[in-house]
Amino acid sequence: MSDQLRPRASLRTAVVWEVLKDALDRQVKAAGRDALDVLDTGGGTGNFAVPAARLGHHVTVVDPSPNALFALERRAAEAGVADRVRGVQGDILGLFDVVERGGFDAVLCHGVLEYVDDPAEGVRNAVAALRPSGALSLLAAGLGGAVLARALAGHFTEARQALADPAGRWGEGDPVPRRFTAEQLAELVSGASLEVGAVHGVRVFADLVPGVLVDTEPGAMDALLKLEAAVAELPAFHSVATQLHVLGEKRP
Repeated sequence: MSDQLRPRASLRTAVVWEVLKDALDRQVKAAGRDALDVLDTGGGTGNFAVPAARLGHHVTVVDPSPNALFALERRAAEAGVADRVRGVQGDILGLFDVVERGGFDAVLCHGVLEYVDDPAEGVRNAVAALRPSGALSLLAAGLGGAVLARALAGHFTEARQALADPAGRWGEGDPVPRRFTAEQLAELVSGASLEVGAVHGVRVFADLVPGVLVDTEPGAMDALLKLEAAVAELPAFHSVATQLHVLGEKRP
């Protein structure tokens, strides 16, 4: 796949994009249309929205930040897909103040559930925005990855606190309000009447490897990307991933 048709092949997006693109391809076949209607909640500057639009899909981005939406508009114009990307100010808990129910073939909810007061309501709203047979792409911070990172940094008390805290926070200075296990995310998806199609660990090793090694060692980036892809679906590695990705599918 060319870089033109996906986000920059980076450690932060590569695994999720491959899963998402496959899901969109399946939706195209199921819907019998070349262009899907995609909703990206919390989509910010368009890391996934713009590449999806490059595939020919029509993408609506809902985000609370006017600055992010301005950057999205500029990015879409530079990519030549301004006619297929629409930015709307709002958030997932007030989703139907700005978009219609049941109007989308796929919904992206990436980096959103960590910051909302009621994650279950957020997932229910995302699902309610789907058409029959639609798909939900859910990405959220993983508990285990934070515990491992704090421990490897020598902050053992913080690691233990994150492990014991109901929200997975390691202390008052933690910038992430909430983290999840793979089981918790899968329960949110199934609790909203979706079938859990796949669970992936994201950035299993990427945040632990020194950046200078990846940047200077020939072939290191490509090798690390391949390693991340190889372990992403293995349940044994979900418990130490920085992020977790769950794909839910709505059955008619």
